[in-house]
Amino acid sequence: MMKKVGCFLVLGLFLLFGRDAYAQRFGYIDSGFILQKMPAYANAQSEVEKLSQTWQKEIEGMRAELEKLQKSYQAEEILLTPDMKKKRQEELNRKDTELREFQRKMFGFEGALFKRRQELIRPAQDQLFEAVEKIVRARGLNFMFDKSGDVVMLYTDPRHDYTEFVLEELGLASKEQNIAGARPADALKEDPADVPPLPAEVTPATPTTKKVTPKRQAAPVKKKNN
Repeated sequence: MMKKVGCFLVLGLFLLFGRDAYAQRFGYIDSGFILQKMPAYANAQSEVEKLSQTWQKEIEGMRAELEKLQKSYQAEEILLTPDMKKKRQEELNRKDTELREFQRKMFGFEGALFKRRQELIRPAQDQLFEAVEKIVRARGLNFMFDKSGDVVMLYTDPRHDYTEFVLEELGLASKEQNIAGARPADALKEDPADVPPLPAEVTPATPTTKKVTPKRQAAPVKKKNN
């Protein structure tokens, strides 16, 4: 659903701006690839994995205890009185509820593992965003899309891929590290002198409009026949 919304958002921007949309400078990055290269993100993922394994062992221990009680009850059920059966069944239900509740709190939607992961990767995400912002300003871009995000990228021209520029800004660009994400041979090689300045802020009350006078084309010169 989010991907469809993102796709319609992009189409809406082009429809809204019309011809002006084609004059805008834009690019895209692969944030997933960049994050995989960041040590802070790798450390966060490692800690999340350790937490997951720890809580998973606790769940397995609780499940083993529940199975043990269930087998014991089944073996002794014929010898138990109705009151004893009721108490044993209540104990089994309580253990089963505790197991399910612990599993939900740890691994459920927005559970402890999800929240902890968000806390750990936030610094890496903030660092990535700052680097992207610097590239956008330095290159005079108007839009920057994320190939790993919710926006559906049906086609991507490698000339507009700024992934490597962001990696360079983060100090992670090297031939050894980024072989998989190397820019294609026909990728855009920008001349610093070709980068336009950032657009000046315009007060809404006094918009600046510049009338462009169309140039008159010279009349073609007819050649005389010999």
